[in-house]
Amino acid sequence: MKFNSWGVSLILSQLQTVVQSAELGSHVNLFLGTENGGNNFPGVARPFGMVKLGPDLLSGNTDAYSGYLASGEFSGFSMMHEQGTGGAPKYGTVSQLPVVGNITDPLSNVTVSRDGADEAAVGYYKARTGDGVEVEMSASAHAGIYRYTFPGGSLEKNVLVDVSHVLPSFRGQGLSQGYKGGNFTIYPDGHYEGHGIYDNGWNRSPNWTVHFCGYFENEIVSNRSYTGTDESGSVQQDSGSAISSTGSTRVGGVFSFEDTTVVSRVGISWISSSKACQHVQDEIPAETTLQSVVSDAEVEWEDKVFSKVTTSSTNETSLTLLYSSLYFMHLIPTNQTGENPNWESEEPYYQDIFTFWDTFRCSTALMQILQPTAYEEQIRSLIDIWRFDGYLPDARSSNYNGRVQGGSNADNVLADAYVKGVRGAVDWNDGYRAMVKDAEVTPANSPVDSMAPDSSTKEGRGALPDWLELGFITPRFSRAVSRAVEYSCNDFGLYQVASGLGIEDDAAKYLNRSRNWRNHWNANQTSLGFSGFVVPRDTNGFISTDPVNDSGYWADPYYQANSWAYSLTSVHDMEQIIGLAGGKQTMLERLDTIFTPGASGSSGMIFDPTNEPMFNIPYLYNYINRQDLSVAQSRNIAKTYYQTGVTGLPGNSDAGAMQTWLLWNMIGLYPITGQTTFLIHSPWFESLSIDLGGDKTLRVTATGGDGNGGASIQVQRLRVNGRDWRKNWLEWNDIFASGGTMEFELGGEPSKWFTGEVPPSPAS
Repeated sequence: MKFNSWGVSLILSQLQTVVQSAELGSHVNLFLGTENGGNNFPGVARPFGMVKLGPDLLSGNTDAYSGYLASGEFSGFSMMHEQGTGGAPKYGTVSQLPVVGNITDPLSNVTVSRDGADEAAVGYYKARTGDGVEVEMSASAHAGIYRYTFPGGSLEKNVLVDVSHVLPSFRGQGLSQGYKGGNFTIYPDGHYEGHGIYDNGWNRSPNWTVHFCGYFENEIVSNRSYTGTDESGSVQQDSGSAISSTGSTRVGGVFSFEDTTVVSRVGISWISSSKACQHVQDEIPAETTLQSVVSDAEVEWEDKVFSKVTTSSTNETSLTLLYSSLYFMHLIPTNQTGENPNWESEEPYYQDIFTFWDTFRCSTALMQILQPTAYEEQIRSLIDIWRFDGYLPDARSSNYNGRVQGGSNADNVLADAYVKGVRGAVDWNDGYRAMVKDAEVTPANSPVDSMAPDSSTKEGRGALPDWLELGFITPRFSRAVSRAVEYSCNDFGLYQVASGLGIEDDAAKYLNRSRNWRNHWNANQTSLGFSGFVVPRDTNGFISTDPVNDSGYWADPYYQANSWAYSLTSVHDMEQIIGLAGGKQTMLERLDTIFTPGASGSSGMIFDPTNEPMFNIPYLYNYINRQDLSVAQSRNIAKTYYQTGVTGLPGNSDAGAMQTWLLWNMIGLYPITGQTTFLIHSPWFESLSIDLGGDKTLRVTATGGDGNGGASIQVQRLRVNGRDWRKNWLEWNDIFASGGTMEFELGGEPSKWFTGEVPPSPAS
């Protein structure tokens, strides 16, 4: 059976004391959202840990984005993965694979079959191969531990290390990772060290190197080093010799044992194999038991993550969604401080940002609330990346920026942090200079992205020449409309920071530029009886489109959402959007149409719950005095498309973006990125407490509801910090800067609890 919160004792009977101490972590379902495109990583990791240890499966021509698939054969159990991403697989590096019997060609993409479903809990993963080998794993921040239990009576018990192992991609488009060479040495005491060089993946990064160091706790009967290619097969080398390769020549080794139970400890590093050895000795020293590593992981997750949010609810479905979402949103970015191979700095270093295009709407705002210390470090890291690499990243993995899907959305993240008071050791003068670089300097188009060859997708704003000269983006640039809308939001972020720093001329310039999305608004473009949409245009005028069906990809005018979505993206100018669309009543009808089944011409609705550009839309009713409909629509989306099973996410997790949208829905708020505004809707729980750090707490209570999910979700009354609250929005300083309380009274029908003062539209 697959692990769930009520199956802990069945799976981890030998770890009973660990499970009993992990009260909140026991609600986490590690397999939630692992199938049907959710791509959640179900293996073992620590919060923001470098190691994400788990299985790598091969099943036909199916991409295993985070290594895991529900079916297929094991190609290895590797130390490095991403969380919940689309695009193409990344990592799957530093791998071991247990194999029973004689291995004649160990470097020939060996796989072993699977026996039954895998099992998992926080800090623990278990699988069984078709050879009868039980594989158990846990991890620290920079190291992992394997425990192999081989079947009794098996003649040859082997562990295979293949340095060339990566997660492949079968989707084409030039995104598959490649092995470029490596080194492998078995030392006299039986431990092994080395490195692998790899390239590519979704961000199309050039060569990157991962170092490793592995120990076995058991007596090794024999060890053999190998080199090999697809053409020549594997060639055995002298035991103990150092073997190196370049190009496609593989290196690796096979270790054989008499013992039925074999324990292995492995460390990784981006710097050196000696540092990888130091990591494993510091974090999982010799004679450390698997149980103790699991216990440490449980405690760390409990202390750093799960205990941040507590509730009196006993609804197991809600608790599983709550704590599973908290878990998955904390897997990346990776805290790689002290492990930056590209430059030396005293600043923190975080990478595996995959991507701000996905996470800037919900995830980063929630990260600041739940992890203020780590979030300040992440902001400092972004600025440091600009100092040494020249641009802020919109995405980053293997220490390389890329790819930019729309705007320079790190600008949004920095602006959001600035207006919400992130200061500490952040150098905001440098932060602003980094944002200005995005806004004013066109990045070199190198390397050229074959899917969007017109301009850089590595970093910055590739379509900046049109933006600066024309105030709109012509079709000579791919994704012209969606980029224009996002550039407007990015420029609003610069306005916010320039205003705070007292740079008034810049503030006026960027506020004006933040309105340039209007230059793509064609009042005569119609769809489903409505007029006015953002459309492509060139110097001769507007270009007609089909707003329902014009969603595209890299080479198209709109990226991963249609004109209905992008016409409502510039929430900093929402009052203007409502006016251009025909006023509040027309906007009401327009929003309703987005959620109407069949409106798109099929049984579906225009609203797409699988992708981030529509995250804001259910909450936009607040801007037209219909908060009750924000409640109804957002709760319906949450309850319909988010479930506790393996298909429980509507789309890619996208580094926890989907989970953070759900968590905000549970809290009863929605953040407007780059502003201090939070839209109010309706909380799920009778009581919810959020630890804000620094002895500050936000407490959200609700009376009159009927246990999460019934009809009584409409706000009848709200008190904020003990005072009656009549607006359908509030600001950062109201409840987050010093903590606060929100006391909801709920009922089954809409009420007139709010005054009608709508949320601000600063650019309008």
